[in-house]
Amino acid sequence: MRPAARLAAFFELRDTRITSDSLFANIEGEVVVAIREQSGIALLTGAALYPFPSTASNRKAQAMPSDSSTRKKIGIITGSGPEAGLDLWSKLLRANRVLHGSRFRGDLDAPNVTILSEPALGLSMELEMNDRAVWTCLESSAQAIAQRVDYYTVACNTLNHYQPQLEALRLPAMLISFADVTLEFLQSERIERVALLGAKPVTDLGPWSHYRKLAEHVRIELPKPVQAEQLHQLIYDVKTFGGDVPEIRQRFKSILDTLESNTVLLACTELPLIPLDSAGKRVIDVTDLVAHKLARLANC
Repeated sequence: MRPAARLAAFFELRDTRITSDSLFANIEGEVVVAIREQSGIALLTGAALYPFPSTASNRKAQAMPSDSSTRKKIGIITGSGPEAGLDLWSKLLRANRVLHGSRFRGDLDAPNVTILSEPALGLSMELEMNDRAVWTCLESSAQAIAQRVDYYTVACNTLNHYQPQLEALRLPAMLISFADVTLEFLQSERIERVALLGAKPVTDLGPWSHYRKLAEHVRIELPKPVQAEQLHQLIYDVKTFGGDVPEIRQRFKSILDTLESNTVLLACTELPLIPLDSAGKRVIDVTDLVAHKLARLANC
């Protein structure tokens, strides 16, 4: 067995295409020579190997080089909570697939995404108390990820409070903020009144709220004090137990039922993790809005 074939067998690759001196595979969305034989030695040139689905697609990919190198790279900072980063990534993949439509080629057209998950960012739930520690962590995370991407976002509505500080760093990557994307959507849809649901630093619309700017453009209904406390604890519980818990779903529905507005903004990345009956309301998932924005930027 040739060295390239032996290495392919070691990684349990299937339906790969081995030529006289190399093996083609899909690495991080690009068609490359993954294993090359040189002087009788198989050299692995990628960290992860994924086989093409068929020989026909191999020939097509080899004949038509991927244009992924020209696409913009996306960064996601997460950790508050980590599931929120996964949710945003999943929604970005779906938005990207929809954007490509019938021209979608699978892995070759997937966005180039770097995810940085930092557990210390979970201190953001009590942001005023943990301001210095949170900012130090977020600053270093942004500086690290900005070296690898063209656009980045922070998968936490509360942490987007630091938009001015992040932009002042003048990093090589551009920050995509949750409130900016939300405002763009509300204006395009001509929505004039919304209810805002999120953690207390967000819904109090005080100096720690990233969504204060919305109040200049739309009328905002906030949860009453009792519901705001309940919602804050609910978010903690989603972080601990997950959103698909009957008791959590019922508590969230009870909060939704107290709102008068027909349009509700889920301005917390944990809230979309709760399966819910919208009870006739238009529920807008801000994470989904950001995912579609990132998909467009990745392909521009």
